[in-house]
Amino acid sequence: MKEIRRKDRALQEDEGLELLTKAEFGVLSTSSGKGEPYGVPISYCVINRSIYFHCAAEGHKIDNINVNKSVSFCVVGKTEILPDSFGTKYESVIVSGSAEEVFKHEKQEALEGLLHKYCSGFIDNGKKYIDAMREKTRVFKINISNISGKARRK
Repeated sequence: MKEIRRKDRALQEDEGLELLTKAEFGVLSTSSGKGEPYGVPISYCVINRSIYFHCAAEGHKIDNINVNKSVSFCVVGKTEILPDSFGTKYESVIVSGSAEEVFKHEKQEALEGLLHKYCSGFIDNGKKYIDAMREKTRVFKINISNISGKARRK
């Protein structure tokens, strides 16, 4: 875990990975060859300490990853506004790493990981959908180099 300013709120790495695994969506941040930032919400899954996401065959995030593989990924878990103390209960994790496209077995494993995370009641139909859409879908993996998590739970 990267060092954070509020050490009293730091999550241990295993807590950060747990939040990363259970969160519903995250924001992937990339930058263009000109250094222009781009953040986009995505669905994802975590397999073997790597983050996987799928996308269309082309687009802004792919263009950016092709010129700069360094990415950041952020998830926010539970939040609660504390108006009487002008604060917020929260939990969040920021990941940095490098993105790369995956193929064949690893692509299939990632697509099935997404299926299990988001559509667990429809596995058989989901596998048929994966088979039908596999060639139109690209899958990327974020190789995590750093995890920084923080929470205020009181």
